[in-house]
Amino acid sequence: MGRMERMALEVDPATATLIDSDVNELKLAAKKLINDAAKLGGLRFGTSFLRWLASFAAIYLLILDRTNWRSNMLTSLLVPYVFFSFPRSLFHFLRGEVGKWIAFIAVVLRLFFPRHFPDWLELPGSLILLLVVAPNLFALTLRHNMVGIVIDLIIGCYLLQEHIRASGGFRNSFTQSHGISNTVGILLLLVYPVWGLVIHFS
Repeated sequence: MGRMERMALEVDPATATLIDSDVNELKLAAKKLINDAAKLGGLRFGTSFLRWLASFAAIYLLILDRTNWRSNMLTSLLVPYVFFSFPRSLFHFLRGEVGKWIAFIAVVLRLFFPRHFPDWLELPGSLILLLVVAPNLFALTLRHNMVGIVIDLIIGCYLLQEHIRASGGFRNSFTQSHGISNTVGILLLLVYPVWGLVIHFS
C-alpha cells in the first residue's frame, strides 16, 4: 500500500510539462475569447445576462428563505444585493409609479392591517421601499460603477461562507436537504460581481 501511494505521488516530468502547456493554452484561449467578445460587443450582453441571473438567484434565495430554508444566515443582505444587481429596465420600472403604488399598498397594509400582512412579505416589501426611496446617489451613481459590484461581491462571499459554515463544510452543503439548490443559488450570486471585476480590470 505504501509503495502504491509513493508511485501515485511521483509525477512524470513529461506529464507535468504537458499539463503546464495545456494550462497555458487555456489561458491564451480565455484571453482570446474575452478580446473577441469585446470586439463583438458580447461582453455587454454577457454582463447583462449575468446581472439578470444573479438577481433572480437572489430573489429565489429570498423566497426559499421565507418558505422552507429557515437558516440563521443574514439573508436580509439579499435585499441590498438585489438593489445593486437588479437589471436596469426592471429597476427603473419599479422605481417609477408602479413601484410607488406597490410600496404605498405595502406600507398601508403593514401599518393598518398588520395581521393581514404575512411575514414572508417583509423582505420583498423592504426591497420595493428601497427601490422607490433610494437617493439618486445610490440609485443612479453607485449602482452603475465598481462600488455596487464590490458590495455584491462582499455580500455573496459572506453568504457563501456562512452557508458553508452552517452546513458543516463545503461537501456537506451539497448533501443536506435543499443543499444543492441553496449552494448553487449562492454560487450564482458570485458570478455577476466576479465577471464585473474581470471586465473592469481587463
